[in-house]
Amino acid sequence: MRNEYLDQVQEQQQRLEVDLKARKMAAPMVNVAQQAAPRRRGGIAPPPPEMPGGNAVDVRITGFWRWRTVVVPPNAYVVHTRRGHDKPLHIGLGVSFRFNPATDSFLVVPGAMQTILINAHCICRELQGLLVQGYVQWIVEDFATAYKKLDFTDAEEPMRVVNVQLREQAEAAIKDKVATMSIDAVLSDKQPIIEELTARLRQVAEGSGDSNKGLGLRIVTVQIKEAVVSSAQLWENLQKPFRAERERVARLASLGTEEAISQRELQVEQERNRSRLEADSELATLRSLKEAESFDREQAERLRRQHREEEDARKLAVERQQSTLQYTELEKARLEVEAELARRKHELEADQRQRAALSAIAVLDAERAAANRQAGAELELLESRQRVLNELSPANVQARLVELLPSIAEKLPQPQELRSISIGTGAGTQEGQAVTTLVAQMLALVKALRPEPEVPKKQGESPTQ
Repeated sequence: MRNEYLDQVQEQQQRLEVDLKARKMAAPMVNVAQQAAPRRRGGIAPPPPEMPGGNAVDVRITGFWRWRTVVVPPNAYVVHTRRGHDKPLHIGLGVSFRFNPATDSFLVVPGAMQTILINAHCICRELQGLLVQGYVQWIVEDFATAYKKLDFTDAEEPMRVVNVQLREQAEAAIKDKVATMSIDAVLSDKQPIIEELTARLRQVAEGSGDSNKGLGLRIVTVQIKEAVVSSAQLWENLQKPFRAERERVARLASLGTEEAISQRELQVEQERNRSRLEADSELATLRSLKEAESFDREQAERLRRQHREEEDARKLAVERQQSTLQYTELEKARLEVEAELARRKHELEADQRQRAALSAIAVLDAERAAANRQAGAELELLESRQRVLNELSPANVQARLVELLPSIAEKLPQPQELRSISIGTGAGTQEGQAVTTLVAQMLALVKALRPEPEVPKKQGESPTQ
């Protein structure tokens, strides 16, 4: 039968061996003689290849050939050594310096806090598998000691090897502590594991107060996030007692609640029935009382109505007598009022007839006055005409007639034939007589056409008088 746990342990061991080896970037070798040859020939030697500072720290190298300057960020530790010197020329946080590639070397390490994630597969006292997850945070406190005892030469990640070493030490400490604890203690209280892990890591990293024994590091914090049982069946079995207990408590609580509810419901039902019976009894009593009160009230109402009817009948008789007397008085008053109205009506009609007669007389007087005024105006007009006619003398009439003769002659019909009769001796005498005869005829015609003056009529006379 294959042991899966043993296979996992071996696989982790192989991975650890690979992780503990620093991945160093191979720098090409530079021949000093080849660098100096162009210089002897008078040329300029090509600059040597730059030394890698690692991808974890952004180190800038400026200048030319041997006159270079290494610029270190302020949050990175650096150590600068030179050939022939037993001590570093520069060491510290964010120190920049002159650099000669032929004789100098330097190491740059990040100064930021590092976090290590821990996944420790442990076996507890009951020989059951547990996975304990946690993390450790640390920083470099004494770089002068750390760069001597730790491997920061990884080109891509200088802290990788140190993190792997500390992680392995932390996992070993966790496994040792968990092996002495029961599975219940591991799952319920993780503080002993944290204390044991903190003590061991500080003893290794800080040296328990002796800087010569420590690694120049400082442990910032140690935390255990979670502990998981590897076996699903065991995890289920561990949860069953608590679940069963919780289920028992819940069931008992439910039964207690149901029993309390049923008792309460029974009490409420009894109280409801008792209240209903009491209410029915009270209702029956009240009903009988109400019926008795209603009967008494009906009897009293009947007596009251009877007395009221008798009283109303008596009052009605009295009122009828009074109304008869009042009717007689009213009828008498009505007759008097009608007589007064008839008298006033007769007086009004007589007054109206008198007013109508006066109005007719006034109208006749107005008509007679208007007729008199019209007759006076006509008399004045006739008098004016007569005066004008009287003022016309025969000489004026003849002169006017002479003026009108041409127009009268034009309107006369033209004679078809002309006959002359001469009476007398001479022709001249005949012509004179003819003119005289014509004038006499015209005067007679004018007199016939003149209107006769009308004689003014007296007032009140008819036209035939």
